[in-house]
Amino acid sequence: MKEFLSRDFLLDGEAARRLYYEHAEKMPIFDFHCHLSPKEIYEDKTYRSLTEVWLGGDHYKWRLMREAGVAEELVTGDAPDREKFKAYAAVMPYAIGNPIYAWTHLELRRFFGIDQILSPETADEIYDEANEKLRTLTARKMILMSNVRALCTTDDPVDSLEYHALLAQDRSFPVEVHPSFRPDKAIKIEQESFLPWLGELSRVVGEKIDTYKKLIGALTLRAYYFDEVGCVCADHGLDGGVEYLPATEEECERIFAKALQGAPITAEERRKYKGAILVALGKIYHKLGWAQQYHIGALRNNSARNFRALGPDTGFDAMDDRSYAADLSGLLSALDETDELPKTILYPLNPRDQEMLAALMNCFQGGIPGKIQLGSGWWFNDQKDGMQRQMEALMQVGLISRFVGMLTDSRSFTSYPRHEYFRRILCSKLGALLENGEFPYDLDFVGKIVEDICYNNAAAYFKKS
Repeated sequence: MKEFLSRDFLLDGEAARRLYYEHAEKMPIFDFHCHLSPKEIYEDKTYRSLTEVWLGGDHYKWRLMREAGVAEELVTGDAPDREKFKAYAAVMPYAIGNPIYAWTHLELRRFFGIDQILSPETADEIYDEANEKLRTLTARKMILMSNVRALCTTDDPVDSLEYHALLAQDRSFPVEVHPSFRPDKAIKIEQESFLPWLGELSRVVGEKIDTYKKLIGALTLRAYYFDEVGCVCADHGLDGGVEYLPATEEECERIFAKALQGAPITAEERRKYKGAILVALGKIYHKLGWAQQYHIGALRNNSARNFRALGPDTGFDAMDDRSYAADLSGLLSALDETDELPKTILYPLNPRDQEMLAALMNCFQGGIPGKIQLGSGWWFNDQKDGMQRQMEALMQVGLISRFVGMLTDSRSFTSYPRHEYFRRILCSKLGALLENGEFPYDLDFVGKIVEDICYNNAAAYFKKS
């Protein structure tokens, strides 16, 4: 019987252990997609309690609490911090098999030095001990404790980026904090938020945006501003799936004019508009030398009642099952046709799509190692099984040695042990190939591959080319 969360947690075999301890464990982190607040990083925020730093904004934990029957007041409501934490602790003994159980205890150990198992019986003691440590455990300290070398936040084109600019001038903090360009609201022309957001963009660029051409011009201006402040990548949340149909500029102008008038947009018009704007943006990214990330397949805000009460990103999203291979192929091909396809990472939310994307991406490679990437297991897939399936799909039809590795995709400063979790799974996956005689038992060579996946590949990939 193995001890819970032992030193060799998830490391099966001597090869896996050596790959981890001699190679993976020492590598820094390039967290190229997260939702951390640049303001909190700049101000080096301190937290009033473990509840604030752990449960605030964490829809992963909120979903488990709701499934366990916890009242919403103790999830996102106004209940006291201690009571919220105790409600979460009461769920933990029943989270067997869920990755949050391992993450919870890794975070307690790595940030607070607490080895106890979280349960109703230990909740008060753990809460008090962690809160005492939090008096000096600031946002920056948690990043530095995790050996983070660089991170990319998620930022709307209308954002001022004032805290990124301040951080770039702050020589006391050795971590690179890059903005990421996330123009989702420009793309979702069918949503009610489109026109209000367009007004915000008009205010920021100082010109009324009343044509499609002016929209592309405004997004170009903002992308160049982001570039000046240190941006190295863009990010797109392509809910449902990728939508693309070839379209002329004249067609896009007509569709845009309909949206300005509040007229309904047809499915064909939506596909033409979204495809055209993604092509236009991709060309901008290519010119700037950025990478682009496509997060594909979320089915958002499934509970209309809870969306009205709590808003977006509160734990009521799921994975979609639409087919989008042909549309994505058309989009990538349109950019490739003029040799303006930027470095691209594809993240499927539905694990069904792993092999499809792994095969499709290799139709557009060349010039840059791993130019088109199959992204690490994302959201509902960033657990042991999901990570293993992503690695297997990538190995079977591509080069895992060129993989840019793990990211947190998190709003929490305590989420960095997810990189450790990923690295242990990676070392076991590759170590098994060596132990089974499926690859030469060369720990130095495979160790270099591990180091590359953990950090080096990402550091090279996100340099502006």
